[in-house]
Amino acid sequence: MKAMILAAGLGKRMRPLTDNLPKPLLLCAGKPLIVYHIEALVAAGVKDIVINHAYLGEMIEETLRDGSAYGASIQYSAEKEPLNTGAGIANALPLLGGAPFILSNGDVWTDFDYSQLTGLDIDLAHLVMVANPEHNPQGDFSLTEKGFLVADRFSERGIGLTYSGIAVLHPELFSFCPSGPFPLRQPLIDAMATGKVSGRYFKGQWTDVGTPTRLKELERAILGAP
Repeated sequence: MKAMILAAGLGKRMRPLTDNLPKPLLLCAGKPLIVYHIEALVAAGVKDIVINHAYLGEMIEETLRDGSAYGASIQYSAEKEPLNTGAGIANALPLLGGAPFILSNGDVWTDFDYSQLTGLDIDLAHLVMVANPEHNPQGDFSLTEKGFLVADRFSERGIGLTYSGIAVLHPELFSFCPSGPFPLRQPLIDAMATGKVSGRYFKGQWTDVGTPTRLKELERAILGAP
């Protein structure tokens, strides 16, 4: 099974830290954020990894190289300009093949065990959901009792949760996507309408490292500092 890590964002909310460094390479407790994902994937037996990049992407390639230092085999999907999440994934499909693959956002931190996703039988997508953080109090989608996701965040059929940035996607999810940039949310909502997106509620550690303040808070948590 292959995996893709999204690493093409501009990191605007992290400025000035990202003025001269791509967000996935920001250090947290002495380690680049993206390396936490690579190590977790390799630990789960997922060694073939595709990373997309745009902003200062050459620095990502120079740092991670072919991935052998981490026990991985890394390929890169370079974007001249950020294509947004959905189009970025679609652009990388030739490297990912025709089977379902694991997706992870490069700007989150979690202790989620990726081995729970290997070999998972899905329709078009399976999303890992988390409790709504302060910066996203209304959530993204609703998870029903039967384990399916619906686009209505306030659905009486389920509980509103936040998408963690971790998923298993089938390439067919992108069969009818538009040309040009588009968010991953767009094909997901279309697939939810036909009941082809399942999900799970993860209650472990998870942080959307979206601001310098959150980065500092995460580092203190990892180091066990007060």
